[in-house]
Amino acid sequence: MHDNYVSMNKTNKNILVLLALCITLSASAQVFFGANAEMGIDEKLGQTIPLNLRFINEHKDTVTLGQLIKQPTVLSFVYFDCPGLCSPLQQGISDVIDKSDLVIGKDYKAITISFNYRDDPNKAKKKKKNFAEQISKNKSANWYYLISDSININAILKAVGYKIKATGMDFAHPSGIVVVSPTGKITRYLYGITFLPFDFKMAIIEAQKEQSRPTINKALDFCFAYDKDEKRYSLQVTKLSATIIIFLAACLLLVLIFKSKGNKKENNTSNNL
Repeated sequence: MHDNYVSMNKTNKNILVLLALCITLSASAQVFFGANAEMGIDEKLGQTIPLNLRFINEHKDTVTLGQLIKQPTVLSFVYFDCPGLCSPLQQGISDVIDKSDLVIGKDYKAITISFNYRDDPNKAKKKKKNFAEQISKNKSANWYYLISDSININAILKAVGYKIKATGMDFAHPSGIVVVSPTGKITRYLYGITFLPFDFKMAIIEAQKEQSRPTINKALDFCFAYDKDEKRYSLQVTKLSATIIIFLAACLLLVLIFKSKGNKKENNTSNNL
């Protein structure tokens, strides 16, 4: 009896621990992903970012987003003294640019924006040298590092739904990239600090929909779709299966038609004899 009581107490404790863990995870999810969360990403798919916002690049030139965004563009948000996610994120972008068969400058551009108004062009230039110039000095010209004042920074963060929280001199922030079309329309979010070349390519292809695309890209777009739950691209099995079935049915119909014509021709020949 005593053993059963002890066993029940242990079970109850385990259940309480699991419940506490679930509550904690649920609260964390609300912080990171809820629309009313303090920090995270509130997706703004289909909305257009303000292209008139003004920034300063690593060369100390003042530019607007509209001057830079003429192609599909990959946006990332960091601060240059970040001790955590920012450097791995930029390294992840550099790696996927290297691995992708799309060419930066030709097929798309990249923009990294600091959300710390204290950052300056010298820090931007140093960060660009650390990450963008790893791909190629010629290609790195199409990866821009920008700073600005708090007004422009807050405006772009709000437009893409990127929520940060100041913690002293540092910031708590999510990690991911935002892909926009040549007109500044938000077409895709990819999360994390590393990205699959295929997911990256598909996101760029989606952003290209306002322009003409190569046939191979249209085929990829037909075969794959973005899974909002998994946050990645997946094969559209149902669509492909239906297409294959229709194709086979059409082939079978053609075979039956030609076979029927062949039989009629044989019958006519036999009758003439």
